[in-house]
Amino acid sequence: MGRVCASCGLDLPQSSYTANQFNKGPGVSRCATCVHGHYSDNPSARPVESGRYNISNKATVKNYDLENPIAQGAFRWVAKGTYVSGQRTGQACVLKWFKTGAVFSADYFTLDIKAVDKALEIVNRFNQLGIVNKLIKINVPGVWTFEDGDNQWSGQKVLTEPFIQHYQKFNSNSGWNDDSIAWGEVMQALSHFSYHISGGYYVLCDLQGGIYQREVVLSDPVVLSRNREYGVTDLGPEGISSFFSQHNCNAYCRSGWTKPANPIPHFRPIPGTTMIRHSVPTRHSRPVRTRYPG
Repeated sequence: MGRVCASCGLDLPQSSYTANQFNKGPGVSRCATCVHGHYSDNPSARPVESGRYNISNKATVKNYDLENPIAQGAFRWVAKGTYVSGQRTGQACVLKWFKTGAVFSADYFTLDIKAVDKALEIVNRFNQLGIVNKLIKINVPGVWTFEDGDNQWSGQKVLTEPFIQHYQKFNSNSGWNDDSIAWGEVMQALSHFSYHISGGYYVLCDLQGGIYQREVVLSDPVVLSRNREYGVTDLGPEGISSFFSQHNCNAYCRSGWTKPANPIPHFRPIPGTTMIRHSVPTRHSRPVRTRYPG
């Protein structure tokens, strides 16, 4: 059973309210974050736009750079390009696309944008708290298409977003985190906050990006969900439990934020992004040149 918070307007589960607030009834109840976070009591508080967008519609990348990507994972390539039209003309961008044979590529773009949308919702709320005097922003990718050219990817869809300088990782989706710097602790607090504000349904993690003078910009966030809504990097309830098994509240967390009781480490905490495998290798169950049952 959920209810719309009278302060922030979000439709939240009952677990996001204290018993006292929930008993006040619809139209009056205020969620725990609005009560304890204080930002909605501040008349100067306004919605914060935490997205960093392409604001361009075309980019170019040399074939040499396509063949020699700046990064690659098990399923995709990452290359650096340059915007050639729009407000970011002349600035660097990043293109991300799938290697041949990536079995979940058809779903990836939809799930990636869905995860970014959820991340923006959470980060906007976190920025409103004013826990730190810098903004956290998230690169919002656009789904573009390689134009006809001399490369094998012509016509293939690609995610395009602004380039991030001095890229580093703050935490992963399996519970690993780097709290050796203050921003690492802030990101841990952001992940903790995401669990609290969603009533325990989501954890925003795998936070990585670049530290700038006035902001931190993140890319490729992962959302862990109770129902595994966000694809192969969403480790579900086990991932949420694993994350909190490694989390120690720091100066940027607030004492009123909820967290799971007795979390268990289901995954080995590693810096890389952990994926849930949906298929396993098979073998022929009968000798070669024999018939399989119909």
